[in-house]
Amino acid sequence: MKITKSMCIGDVLDLDSGTAEYFLSMGMHCLGCPASRGESIEDACEVHNVDVDELVDNLNQYFEDKK
Repeated sequence: MKITKSMCIGDVLDLDSGTAEYFLSMGMHCLGCPASRGESIEDACEVHNVDVDELVDNLNQYFEDKK
C-alpha cells in the first residue's frame, strides 16, 4: 500500500499503529480524537506546519522497511 497525503490519519493508523510515532513527532498529540483520525495527512501537516511530502515519504519508507 502506498500512503498519500489525501489519506485519513485514522486509515494509516489502522494499517499499522506503529505509524503513530510519525504523527506524534510532528506535534499531533491528539491521535485518539475522532476529529484527528478523520483528518487528511495533508490537512494535519498544514495545521502543524509540517512538510507533507517529507511525512508521506517517511511513512512510505516505514512500510517499505517492514516488508
